[in-house]
Amino acid sequence: MPKRTDITKILIIGSGPIVIGQACEFDYSGSQACKALREEGYTIVLVNSNPATIMTDPEIADRTYIEPITHDIVAQIIERERPDALLPTVGGQTALNIAVQLYDSGTLQKYGVELIGAKIEAIKKAEDRDLFKKAMLSIGLQVPRSVLASSIDEALTVLESIPLPIIIRPAFTLGGTGGNIVYNQEDFVELVRRGLDESPISQVLLEESVIGWKEFELEVMRDLNDNVVIVCSIENFDPMGVHTGDSITVAPQQTLTDREYQVLRDMAIAIIKEIGVETGGSNIQFAVNPDDGRVMVIEMNPRVSRSSALASKATGFPIAKIAAKLAIGLTLDEISNDITRETPACFEPTIDYVVTKIPRWAFEKFEGADTTLGTQMKSVGEAMAIGRTFKESFQKALRSLEIERYGFGSDGNMKIDAMLDGLSENKKNDIIEMNLRIPKENRVFYIKKALELHWSVDTIYSLTSIDPWFLHQLKELVDAEHDCIAQLNSGLSKDIIVRMKQWGYSDRQLAYLSHKDELTLLYAKGIDSQKDYSKRLSELEDDIRNYRQKNGIAPGYRLVDTCGGEFEAYTPYYYSSYDDEDEARYSDKRKIMILGGGPNRIGQGIEFDYCCCHASLLCAMLVLNPSW
Repeated sequence: MPKRTDITKILIIGSGPIVIGQACEFDYSGSQACKALREEGYTIVLVNSNPATIMTDPEIADRTYIEPITHDIVAQIIERERPDALLPTVGGQTALNIAVQLYDSGTLQKYGVELIGAKIEAIKKAEDRDLFKKAMLSIGLQVPRSVLASSIDEALTVLESIPLPIIIRPAFTLGGTGGNIVYNQEDFVELVRRGLDESPISQVLLEESVIGWKEFELEVMRDLNDNVVIVCSIENFDPMGVHTGDSITVAPQQTLTDREYQVLRDMAIAIIKEIGVETGGSNIQFAVNPDDGRVMVIEMNPRVSRSSALASKATGFPIAKIAAKLAIGLTLDEISNDITRETPACFEPTIDYVVTKIPRWAFEKFEGADTTLGTQMKSVGEAMAIGRTFKESFQKALRSLEIERYGFGSDGNMKIDAMLDGLSENKKNDIIEMNLRIPKENRVFYIKKALELHWSVDTIYSLTSIDPWFLHQLKELVDAEHDCIAQLNSGLSKDIIVRMKQWGYSDRQLAYLSHKDELTLLYAKGIDSQKDYSKRLSELEDDIRNYRQKNGIAPGYRLVDTCGGEFEAYTPYYYSSYDDEDEARYSDKRKIMILGGGPNRIGQGIEFDYCCCHASLLCAMLVLNPSW
């Protein structure tokens, strides 16, 4: 159907200042939406107070208000600008909450502003925990047993019907803010009070625990003709109990059978229709019991989410851009895919690679902070990597974090080794067990240590609830290192180097493996020898790199094309891999390389994304107009 002509001016609310759970993902989605709607001829009014975003650049919107994102201020802007419509689904939880407040206060009705993308009924049905629960039960889907509470007294009565541990989920909050897992009655009252304080409507859902179950997310899109596509499936490496923003996540999902995946797919389609999100993207989360396959629906975001940014980059499918165009009446079959230029947006992406996202924390900045990972998100950024296999993308993502680790292992697990050195066997095992049982930022490296000490996959699974498939993948990496060391003792081998590179090993990791005993002894000499250790490791790394280059062992680059290579891709969006194919398009033109800022962290966030975007745009302009 044609785009709407009864509206001409659209208000978009940004996400405001960076907070944990809401960062550059929404600068990305908001910028995409502004550009997409301006392309269609609409006048865009933007409200956002963040100076470091691309979104607040003058050329992104027709009018930009650098003002606090509060009900009163946005109401004044509406009175002044008189927009025809408000798009609340690309500015994160901030935009969604403000939209609800503007509706409840009568401001939208007073000035004739229509909500597009998601109607108020759909927003409330998805965000209100009780309404969402009733909606899921009405279509025959299971949700964890739960009771709503708006006071401490109401919460205390819940203990009679739902046993501990209990999950506290405040309504209408971001990144699990105020959420907790309660294991004992002593903490119950204080944690409930905290959740009530954080909820803008002073309401918490007290929910039956599904800790240890597998967690999956589906990115779903729907248009006004009731066409629905599943853009991407995402599996959490960490089980339920760890906020998805603090979990390692993998796309596409790895451990479900096709039958199980199709069940989740059908559920997701039924959910988005029942909630009533007419157009755009939604993120739906499921918990799956690893023992019997029973599925519980956990929650739904009726908007573009943090996971939408991951899904967009993982598949090449621009979720926010397409969601914006759906909101003004276009349908999925009428919107072309930017990457292929041939397939419409109703083609579900098919990917022939594995994407891994790993969070980055900044606990070192906050001495004494609780580093335990739970239902409230604590990470300040993340890194994503693409590879032909989970092993390859997992290792690439770990070294992208810039935490002085160069992969899963084989780079010297020195801090953990030094802490365990000299301890009795029982004490050593107790420390490893504790760090496996309690999820923290470095748990994956304790898994490495446990595997090195020949702990079984079953034992590690019983402590972590991480799916055995993932644990077997990590065990294969540890076993490969052991074999590699034995073979490298007789000198470098092209076959070994190629195999290890295909599993994501960096030159530095291989350098460490080639002289592990020497480097371990050098490191053990103490702090004074650290420079000597680093210098020697760098020399060995150069040796590996030189050997690779002499023997023609180099990465090829493959295209992210949304369609598994079935159609030609026009967008040069690449990832590296050590296989036999290279899809890179070479040019004799002069080139400029721009290095980005890497994962968000405290002190280095979207400001550097902003800088790199402007540098890239300038370079593109110079190519198009050399005389400029």
